[in-house]
This record gives sequence, structure tokens and C-alpha cells, in this order.
Amino acid sequence: MGERRKAWMSWSSGKDSAFALATVLASRDDLDVVALLTTVTEAYDRVSMHGVRRALLRAQAAAVGLPLVEVLIPAPCPNDVYEAQMSAALARAAADGVRTMIFGDLFLEDIRAYRVEKLAAAGFEAVFPLWGRDTRELAGAMIASGLRAVLTCIDPRKLPRDFAGRTVDAAFLADLPAGVDPCGENGEFHTFVHAGPPLGAPVPVHVGEIVDRDGFVFADVLPATQEHR
Repeated sequence: MGERRKAWMSWSSGKDSAFALATVLASRDDLDVVALLTTVTEAYDRVSMHGVRRALLRAQAAAVGLPLVEVLIPAPCPNDVYEAQMSAALARAAADGVRTMIFGDLFLEDIRAYRVEKLAAAGFEAVFPLWGRDTRELAGAMIASGLRAVLTCIDPRKLPRDFAGRTVDAAFLADLPAGVDPCGENGEFHTFVHAGPPLGAPVPVHVGEIVDRDGFVFADVLPATQEHR
């Protein structure tokens, strides 16, 4: 077997990146995942788009057992600022001997092409372990694996508001309206994984306040021992 390639995992805190990492750890002996890379909106102190508190993100990374690289961005974040911050992160990765980035993308060709182009320009390769899988089968496989996730953000134009804070399980899949992707790949919803692979131990949580912000509905997921303030 050849030398293992050091890789970073693009980590959203949600189910797709979690299951992609679990897939790599189980089946890709050629990749050595050495860190998780997450974008954090600095003004909110939360994972960008997912709305997950930074404290939970860090607890999750500790449960996975990998170092966490946090890329801080403003709100709103112009694209040139985002790309500058990501370039700095890639430079840090390259200095550590990393030339591979892993993503949980499923089928959006434009996003994949953007990632491949930007990474290739910096001398990196992109790996997509879940690419092209049927998303209903994939969602079922996630649940069957023991992965447990809660919906932290929904687009109310695509899902009823009361989906915010729900658990990803068989009942959730059965209740999804027609036309909604079972993995939320079109932006219908975002999640936080608190148990199951690749976490070595659960991160106990409970759902706090449901809030509307910037056209989306967020469920404030809290550590199980913490009350909402």
C-alpha cells in the first residue's frame, strides 16, 4: 500500500459531512484525515448557515477526536472575503503537508465544480465520498448507522416551520413534503450531529428557542446541561 495522503474534512457539523467522514474512516485506507475545517460566523459565534453554537461545534470535534480549524467570517460575508479566508486556511493545510480536502456534497454540480476549480488552483485535490448516491437511500443509511442529528435551520419556503428542531429519523423522512430532498441538499434544511459515527461518544443536547432570522428558521440547540439565556 502506498503512502497515505493527509486530508482535511470540510466540516459543517451536519449529517452529510459527518457521514462522509465516517465513510472515509471506514473504507479509505489511502486517506489520513488530520483535521476538521469549519466556517464560523464571528458576529454570531456560530457555524455558518447551520447556526450551531461554537461550544457545541468544539464538543462535537472533541467527540470525533480530530483537531478543529475554524475559519472566521463576518456577517454578511462578501465572496472575496470568504475566498481570502479560505486561501489562508489552505495555506495552513499545505504547511502541514495536506493536499486533499474531503466534502459531503451529494449532487449539486456547480458547487462541486467550484470546489474542484479553487482547490486545483491551490494545488489540492477534492474528494466526494457520497457523490451521486440516491439521497433517500443515503438518508436511510445514515439513520441505520446510528447517526443522530437535529434540524438546526430550515428554509420556511420549502418546509413548514415546525420542522425546526426535529430529529432526523424515519418519521421525519416520512413527513417530508413532496419535492424536498431527503438530505436537504437543495438548502431545505441543515443539521447538527450529536451521536453516532464518526463521534466516539454522544454530545448530549436539547432544543431551545426557535427563532426567525434573515428569512430562515433556526432551532437553538443547546448542551443538555445548559438552559437558554
